[in-house]
Amino acid sequence: MECSATSTKTRGRPREFDPDAALGAALQVFWKHGYDGASLAELTEAMGITKPSLYACFGNKEALFKKALDLYERDKLAYIRSALEAPSARGVAERLFKGGVETYCGASESQGCLGVISLVACTNEDSSIRDHVIARRQSSEAALVARFEEALADGDLPEGTDPKVLAQCLTTMLQGLAIRAQAGAERADLEKLIAGFLAMWPGR
Repeated sequence: MECSATSTKTRGRPREFDPDAALGAALQVFWKHGYDGASLAELTEAMGITKPSLYACFGNKEALFKKALDLYERDKLAYIRSALEAPSARGVAERLFKGGVETYCGASESQGCLGVISLVACTNEDSSIRDHVIARRQSSEAALVARFEEALADGDLPEGTDPKVLAQCLTTMLQGLAIRAQAGAERADLEKLIAGFLAMWPGR
């Protein structure tokens, strides 16, 4: 991303910083603490910039968080697009679970789901952030419903299956896995839960 902001000043000369690297660092702070739990002091320290530089380059904290969400969805949730292209409805679920576990249980990065963490941690004062995260989640769920409607029309799902309910069950399961991962659950434990869910898949 382009940005003309600078970080700290040394003997009157501004020191340039890499906005992309700074945004990546901010993402890690938000991912660990959620929107409400991430303080400006923690963000600027992790990003290696001053508050004026943060405001000049990224806007306020809310704008920074939205940019971090964009980065998170682009780099960490790319598996969702791949999942929607799976040849079967069950394949969609399997790819989502695999990608989710890889994201939630990354060995070197924050665990859990940024969206879920932020929703749980948001206060009433952060209603605009909550609404923004919910809107993004609803968009993803709508795409999943459309995919399952297609599967139903193709006979890939049994007659009588409700695509919306199935999509909601799947996203609720993914959110639960994210919360468990954030609480320290082992990958093997999450995979057992996934196997149990898939055992109940319609038309298995």
